Amino acid sequence: MKKVLIKSTEREFNLICKDIAPDKSISHRCAIFSLLSDEVSHIKNFLLGEDTLNSLAITAQLGATVKRDGAEVEITPPNKLTEPDDVLDCGNAGTGMRLYAGLLAGIDGSFVLNGDRYLRNRPMNRVTKPLREVGAKIDGRESGNLAPLSIRGGELKSFRYDSPIASAQVKSALILAGLRGEGVSYYRESELSRDHTERMLRGMGANIKSVDGWIEIEPLKEPLKPLNIEVPADPSSGFFFAVASAITPNSKVIIKNVTLNPTRIGAYRELEKMGAKIEYIQKDNLYEPIGDIEVSYNGKLKAIRVEDNISWLIDELPALSIAMAVADGVSQITNAKELRVKESDRISTVVSGLNSCGVETIEVEDGYSVIGGEIKSAVINSHGDHRIAMSFAIAGVINGMEIEDIECIDTSFPNFFDILSEITEVKK
Repeated sequence: MKKVLIKSTEREFNLICKDIAPDKSISHRCAIFSLLSDEVSHIKNFLLGEDTLNSLAITAQLGATVKRDGAEVEITPPNKLTEPDDVLDCGNAGTGMRLYAGLLAGIDGSFVLNGDRYLRNRPMNRVTKPLREVGAKIDGRESGNLAPLSIRGGELKSFRYDSPIASAQVKSALILAGLRGEGVSYYRESELSRDHTERMLRGMGANIKSVDGWIEIEPLKEPLKPLNIEVPADPSSGFFFAVASAITPNSKVIIKNVTLNPTRIGAYRELEKMGAKIEYIQKDNLYEPIGDIEVSYNGKLKAIRVEDNISWLIDELPALSIAMAVADGVSQITNAKELRVKESDRISTVVSGLNSCGVETIEVEDGYSVIGGEIKSAVINSHGDHRIAMSFAIAGVINGMEIEDIECIDTSFPNFFDILSEITEVKK
């Protein structure tokens, strides 16, 4: 098990992040959605992380011809998706497993989706249950709740599904199933979750629209147009350095060429409420609004309560918790039970990590409170969760930190420590 030692920074910094990891969510979708076309898709700046490369490999296993030159990818879809002769390995990616489940449920053939030891313990009922209700044949451990998942794809019914949770992964799986349904399908969620799937599929020509609070999905009558996209930088990855700037006196970071999709910058809005100075500079808007985010230290942060649009910032809450730990007052996160079913139980791992750093917390079922004070140096086990590892690495800029089990960072942000080393000393 690899570990890293982060030294506290002894200086202010002015960092321009040109090499933030490409967006993971969009990269996954590029690999998967290319299979809905009958023409060649061209993708630039594809994330070369383990998870997204696994999604790309699965695309090839299903019959596509994949050519890759560094981060430039060309995907030629097959005339018909082929039944693979081996297990489809999603690695650590819940996005990959849940979206492929939705896609393959409507494709004739037998498919097995598997992943690493962490993914095999993440709940899949939230996807497998509604897919079964529309005719999908899916099985797995705990009656289809845990991977490996065995899928016998075939004809699907149209549906009207009112989701009890706001989840972009669940929504995307059901939209992909709806594209293969026998008629028009409808999906609704309690609040708008990240909407990359709707935006990208509409850009490819799918008939997906909002009607009275429902997402209306017309089944495909013909293949979609191919993708021609440059994947923007990931605001979730950039947010680690936004927090570092907000907690380090006289520091500033500019995060270049990120998506400014409103459902993806919720954490930056919360950091603004805490007192950080943040500017958004839009430059383009094709599949996604794209531009730069500038974050500057603006004095000691203040406590906040986070309770709305949780699905918009679910991945950034661990890093936001580091800002809360040094803010004045008591910060609260509620309505965030979804944190318990991410790569780790992030409520438990954030709370225990902060406690190890001498920060007082109060844990509840759907969130936690953080009593602001001082973050002290500690040894933190990531529990195989890349966002826990990176969040506490950022905490290390204050008084130092040792992080155990850091291999997971390669799944989403392979050059994270290269950028962090521009701020402070990093020893592996």
